[in-house]
Amino acid sequence: MPNDKVLPRNQSLPLFNPHVPDFICEVEASKVPPIDAQAEDWFFEARALEDPEIFVEDRDYKKIVALTHQAAERLHWKAMLNLASLYVEGRDPLYGEEEAVQLVEKAMRLGIPAAYDRMGTYYANGTGVNGDITRAYAFWQKAAVMGNPQAMAFLGEKLRAGTDGAIPGYWANIPVAIKMMACALSQGYGPAAFNLHYLYAIPRAANGDEIGDRTPATKQRALNVLHEGVKFGCAECASALAIEFGSPFDLADMLAPYVDKARGERYAVLNRELGFNPNARFPNLDKVLPLPPADLPPWNGDRDTLLHAAKGVRPPPAMPQPSASSLLQKPYFLAADYALRPTGLHSDSPTAPFSAYWQPAKGQGVTEPARLFSEGEAFRHFNVLDADGKSRYGPVTWEQCLTIRHNHGAVEPRAARGLLREVARPEPLLSCACDQACPVSGVWQPWVAADHPLQAIVNQYWRQAWLNQGAPFPRPRRDWLLDLPDDEVTWHLMDVSLPDLG
Repeated sequence: MPNDKVLPRNQSLPLFNPHVPDFICEVEASKVPPIDAQAEDWFFEARALEDPEIFVEDRDYKKIVALTHQAAERLHWKAMLNLASLYVEGRDPLYGEEEAVQLVEKAMRLGIPAAYDRMGTYYANGTGVNGDITRAYAFWQKAAVMGNPQAMAFLGEKLRAGTDGAIPGYWANIPVAIKMMACALSQGYGPAAFNLHYLYAIPRAANGDEIGDRTPATKQRALNVLHEGVKFGCAECASALAIEFGSPFDLADMLAPYVDKARGERYAVLNRELGFNPNARFPNLDKVLPLPPADLPPWNGDRDTLLHAAKGVRPPPAMPQPSASSLLQKPYFLAADYALRPTGLHSDSPTAPFSAYWQPAKGQGVTEPARLFSEGEAFRHFNVLDADGKSRYGPVTWEQCLTIRHNHGAVEPRAARGLLREVARPEPLLSCACDQACPVSGVWQPWVAADHPLQAIVNQYWRQAWLNQGAPFPRPRRDWLLDLPDDEVTWHLMDVSLPDLG
């Protein structure tokens, strides 16, 4: 039995094993608490205030901390970890490294893989805990096994040594290294692509020894993964492709099929942007910079024109109609942008375990509407009928309600301001199944039901794809390594405008 009195930072973990025989790809998004829509908007607002275009000394960190704290109170797991970073950076004078560690521990108790990765980093750097690189690797291993892509990419890179032990701190376990980095990339973590492309380019044995030469097939696979990495925000991948196409080091052994300085120049533009803004993503890169043998669209050399065309897109947000909750007073009030969905999470505690909308669970004869409770706020008592039909006054069981978009399930990917380009959605609306051929060239968005366990990794703007008419749609199991049946995913046409590159 685990000792509940042991702090998560001090828990006992298996030592890191670089020679593990296999690795199973788990998906972080399926392990985390569901995201509250209102908290997500606070989180995005805070991220926008940290835009690289704003000088650090000009950023409103008081507001950034406040918004991130609001989102973290609703158990928005990314906000919880961002808030911990703000504490470590000294952005809130009331909190520091110890409070950051406690916040990460709270996320660990919720089973969030990224929290284990963060605790590993804290042990590696001695942040709020005594530095211990052995414990750091144990936490990173735990995070990777749970599904964290950052930990997978880090450990995968450590397992790609040419000869085991030849480089201090590196090991040779090529099959597991490939699986880790491929799993990380499939979750949208672009930096994993850079080291993965080396393993794809030259066949290698498990111990790291080269067992063959580059072939046209391995070169193409390496090019493909670098290109995919650029879509997911990998600056190193863009730099590598700028060199491969523009000024290859070895003409006799280059990855690219031929020198193409025009392609190299475009990758160089993307590399500079990603170096400046690591949050940028270019899911529709194939619209303006497809790999050979596709023709390269003309371009006038303007940086912004290229970057904006490769960005993700979204339709203009619709103005929500007033709802019953939006006409109520606090604490029952809920802005018209949102609706409520019961989560099935119940509490018999006398106080709210965390900040959220809560309502009396069904079957107790209480018709109280959902209301907002702060963490630790006392739940109300009611007159209810017991099992014998007698009236009693006392506590009831409460159920958490999640805020969701009040948009009737519309396909509307979201991101921090500046990361998406608004476009008018084509009329009439066009949707396709995964097994169909693309009927119209354009930007397509995959989508699953809002309550689907994998919606947080599918309903994302970085999953968009520019597809030419007749091309196959990506398949979840084959292309994303997700255990997701094709018939649960629908592709929606978002934009048909052709590249306008001057």
